Order: sequence, then structure tokens, then C-alpha cells
Amino acid sequence: MRGAEADALTELEREVGTPGSGLDRLRLMPTPFVPEVRLHLAEDAIVWWARMEATAGHTLPAPYWASAWAGGQALARHLLDHPELVAGRRVLDLAAGSGLVAIAAALAGAAEVIANDIDPYAVAAVTLNARANHVAVDATGDDLLDSTEPKADLVVAGDVFYDRAMADRMLPFLQRTAAAGADVLVGDPGRGHLPADRLAVLADYPVPTTEPAVDSSLRRVQVLRPA
Repeated sequence: MRGAEADALTELEREVGTPGSGLDRLRLMPTPFVPEVRLHLAEDAIVWWARMEATAGHTLPAPYWASAWAGGQALARHLLDHPELVAGRRVLDLAAGSGLVAIAAALAGAAEVIANDIDPYAVAAVTLNARANHVAVDATGDDLLDSTEPKADLVVAGDVFYDRAMADRMLPFLQRTAAAGADVLVGDPGRGHLPADRLAVLADYPVPTTEPAVDSSLRRVQVLRPA
């Protein structure tokens, strides 16, 4: 683990080890739709973010890893309910956030799991969450989206089509990965930039959400693969 990631891990370890409660705290809790997996999540990610920025004295990346996003929950549920998809295989979790899908893959019997996210705090959170669930996950902060070799048997990506810039990089990578022979699974709750005409639906789930600024407590989420 490199400098920024190691610093973020030290900071998050301090956070979860400090007694206290409130909206600006992290708490280890079961994931709503995947209770087999416990994650360090924020009571209110926006409030936590504001406190951490005030303490740091500078801007920090948005803590996407501190919420259990619906697409990741559906993917994790799908892997745990269909362990034959991952058993004995190498799995890459892209834009891993909290590491929920990576942890589910490890619990389902994957031979090797890599969780990738360019946010150092997400890399740190994956490390903490894997430790809390007693599984081995290799967390990395490299930007993989321009690479041509998948180096995995199964690539999973939850909630990755949330803006145009991300979608424009993510879809070609997933298509190259599938063309190279790896299986690809995407979890998406109807984000605005989902390329639905290029993906086939495998399953859909009603997922409880802890996402900030979401009106409904349930979201319909699809698990898809490149068509």
C-alpha cells in the first residue's frame, strides 16, 4: 500500500477505533440487502465528509465508499446466491468503493479477488472491510481503464455509469474485457448513462438503499452483462 493509501488507512483506522456516535461517525453494520457482509459505513456520508474536510483543512474525495450503493448490493447478492460464478476464479471488482462486491466474491469461494478504486480512501476502506469480514482481498488504487488485459476470469462493476465521462471510459474497458474471454457483470439501478442497448439483463432485485439524497427506501436494480 502506497503513501496516500497508507495515510488514508491510518486515518480510517483511527476513525473506527474512536468511541462515539452521531451522524458524523463510521459504524460497522450489516449491509441491508447482503447481511452476510458487514461494512464500515457513515451514518450520514455528507456530514462525515464535512467533518473530515474541516479537520484536514483541504478538500477530500467524495466518500462514495461510505455508502452501500444499490448496484453493488445487487451484484454482491447475485454472487452469493450463485457461487458457481466465482468459485475458484480470479475476480476483479472495478470502482470497488467499500469493497462490498469483492468481499462477496471472496465469501462465495473466489480463488483471488482484486478490488480496484482510484480513491485512496476507498482502497483503505476495502482493506478495513475485508479485515472485518475475515477474507483476503487485494486492494489497489491503479487506474485500469486504459489497460487491454483483464487479468481476471470475472470482472464486476457496480454503479459505474453515473456520469458521461465515467461511462465513456468504463464501457470500452468492459467490452475489451469480455472480448478477451472474461465474464463481465454490471449492477445498475437505472443510472442516466447506462448503455442499456449494449447490455443484456440477467436478473433484477428490489434493493434497500442507504444512499444519500434518495427519496425511496427501495430501488430496482438490474444485473447485466455485455450483449
